[in-house]
Amino acid sequence: MKVILNVDVKSLGEEGDVKNVANGYARNFLLPRNLAVPYNEATVAIFEGRKAEIEARKEQKRKDSASLKEKLESAAVELTMPAAANGKLYAAVTANVVAEALAKLGFEIERKRIEIPGSTIKSVGNFKATIKLYEAQVAEIHVAVKAQPVEGAAPAEKKAEKKAEPAKEEAAAEKAE
Repeated sequence: MKVILNVDVKSLGEEGDVKNVANGYARNFLLPRNLAVPYNEATVAIFEGRKAEIEARKEQKRKDSASLKEKLESAAVELTMPAAANGKLYAAVTANVVAEALAKLGFEIERKRIEIPGSTIKSVGNFKATIKLYEAQVAEIHVAVKAQPVEGAAPAEKKAEKKAEPAKEEAAAEKAE
């Protein structure tokens, strides 16, 4: 079934695009949600009248995406996460964590648009993540993961100190006798 899209539909197309889709997909999903209209002479005439308006919106989205790309690439994301002495993180850095950090910097980015190489970051260091913007535009951001000192991080040292203290007390008691 041929349809004309009313709005941008992820993984299908943009507003004003003519697409050939399965009958059930059009009948059960696109048409009831007003995401598309059937392709016929009347709807083609309506969209031809709106063509300039649609192109202006697409151009505005491209400009917004380009300016957002520049701002994102100039921003530095720094995360402080609890980590072991060897640099391994106790909790992995996911796209959701990066999205929350970007929100604190004033960028509202969906976590689904953020791609981290290997899907998560599991150690301390500097990494690059990509963010999918409008159409084929992609912004690359730098994520710096730093270790947060953890309370009780050196239990082996504390145990060694505790063992040494009773030995000193015993040695002092033997000298006293």
